[in-house]
Amino acid sequence: MTDKSDIGLIGLAVMGQNLILNMNDHGFRVTAYNRTTARTDEFLQGPAKDTNITGADTLQEFVDSLSSPRKIFLMVRAGQAVDATIESLLPLLDDGDVIIDGGNSNYQDTRRRHAWLTDKNILFIGTGVSGGEEGARRGPSIMPGGNPKAWPLVKDILQKISAKTADGKPCCDWVGEDGAGHFVKMVHNGIEYGDMQLIAEAYHYMRDVLGKSNDDMHQIFSAWNNTDLGSYLIEITADILAFKDQDGHVLDIILDKAGQKGTGKWTGINALELGIPLTLIGEAVFARALSALKDERVSASKQLQGHGVADPASVTNADELTDQLSQALLASKIISYAQGYMLLRAAAEEFNWDLQYGNIAQMWREGCIIRSVFLDDIQNAFAKNPDLSNLLLDDYFAAQMQRTQPGWRKIVASAVNHGTPMPAMSSALAFYDGYRSEKLPANMIQAQRDYFGAHTYERVDRPRGEHFHTDWTGEGGDVSSTTYDV
Repeated sequence: MTDKSDIGLIGLAVMGQNLILNMNDHGFRVTAYNRTTARTDEFLQGPAKDTNITGADTLQEFVDSLSSPRKIFLMVRAGQAVDATIESLLPLLDDGDVIIDGGNSNYQDTRRRHAWLTDKNILFIGTGVSGGEEGARRGPSIMPGGNPKAWPLVKDILQKISAKTADGKPCCDWVGEDGAGHFVKMVHNGIEYGDMQLIAEAYHYMRDVLGKSNDDMHQIFSAWNNTDLGSYLIEITADILAFKDQDGHVLDIILDKAGQKGTGKWTGINALELGIPLTLIGEAVFARALSALKDERVSASKQLQGHGVADPASVTNADELTDQLSQALLASKIISYAQGYMLLRAAAEEFNWDLQYGNIAQMWREGCIIRSVFLDDIQNAFAKNPDLSNLLLDDYFAAQMQRTQPGWRKIVASAVNHGTPMPAMSSALAFYDGYRSEKLPANMIQAQRDYFGAHTYERVDRPRGEHFHTDWTGEGGDVSSTTYDV
């Protein structure tokens, strides 16, 4: 082959194919490879026909087609398939070649692969790619992290194929070392879970408490998309509510049993490991788990009665409640992002990552599933104060919480009174009230721990760091447990 490719991509499912077409659109020569050669042939004769995209039947042919240092983008199923593909490639590569894992890999796997390949003088990048099939084709959000020596070699390609903000900035920038890119993508997906659950709760409230029709709700979500709530997920929710086929509204015939692929669960697990109260995203994951108990819920609905029963006919202030619902949705959404950024900050401290929080907001501004208008405000908050410990403490977001708080509280109370579950919105409000509380009842918990386990406690009238034990029963003596944090 006389003309070497700029980059090669392995894995020709829809995302892989669309990324290759995107690269071709931006003037890059790409070699495509799939373990099943028939898939490669179909791609070259179909979507890639009449382009500069080439294919390879073997890994050796694939590697030989690439310019040096070789740049190889993997779009294969996360997990063992990534390791197997890398193992197959290693004997064919030279020092300084680059492997990019663009799948939804667990960041701990990425950290392991980064160390493994660094020892073999291969430059490894684990990158989050968000935006679905359309994003991959037209410009996704791309979150690369790994070996910093690899970034100059792939920066031009990744930034050119990424989505762009309104002022032309790429929604792709270097995140940090080893697993930082995939960690940021994981948090993105966790926030995505939260956003989707919040929207579902707003829909549920309007449907069951306010008695709104799908057409009514289409108009409401369309209007909300032109406010501070404007986002991709609000936009597609409006579209979904309006969509009909020969049987009527498609939404009404979809089974209320949500699936999940695990990234939201990973976010919750890592929040527990790092000690971050990621309550809203946790509730969003558990809400999907509860929805999966469809048969049990059907049986329970025939036996268990709630105190309050939604009666849309009794609602006389539906417009006022709809406005308050928009306030509750915005306030809860802010909490979701605030908690997500708390987790990012904790991970940065744990793994010594130099995360640029404003840049992360820019990466999420376009192309990805959670793109929304207030990401500009998040970027501005960190531009003003890079050391901001919590988004809620930024002047803009503090003012938004103050403005939306009355409606938020009324909606959560109304939902409770009507027996309509709002796990994400209510947990967000509980977090807000806990975070703003100077004193929480944890002193009681510490007293209980010391009573039954001699776990000791600190005192408000003594310097922090000193620990005390009380012999609560008169029979415990002076022996106390050692003090440590998990």
